[in-house]
Amino acid sequence: QVQLVESGGGLVQAGGSLRLSCAASGRTFSNYGMGWFRQAPGKDRKFVAGITWSGGSTLYTDTVKGRFTVSRDNAKNTVFLQMNSLKPEDTAVYYCAASQSSDVSSLSAGYGYWGQGTQVTVSS
Repeated sequence: QVQLVESGGGLVQAGGSLRLSCAASGRTFSNYGMGWFRQAPGKDRKFVAGITWSGGSTLYTDTVKGRFTVSRDNAKNTVFLQMNSLKPEDTAVYYCAASQSSDVSSLSAGYGYWGQGTQVTVSS
């Protein structure tokens, strides 16, 4: 069992930055690939970014490439999502998730553990 707790969300103006954190507890964090998803009101949850257990491979959805960076610190059991040049369309609840797959998955079905989410609101 892995417990995940996100933090770092908030209200920011367009063009600004936020850094989300996801703290993990329970089983060995370094055994899990990690992903970030987001869900806007009235829309499905969508993949944002993911990182393998070692941090050696990352994957991003096209809409955030060049603006968002996913990273992890296995010594601190934490994964991060640095979000720069934020746009109003980035407004959503952001979730982190843990996967036992050796590859980075963009599918929510590939993740067995989820955090409770943190709200990110970008004003225009």
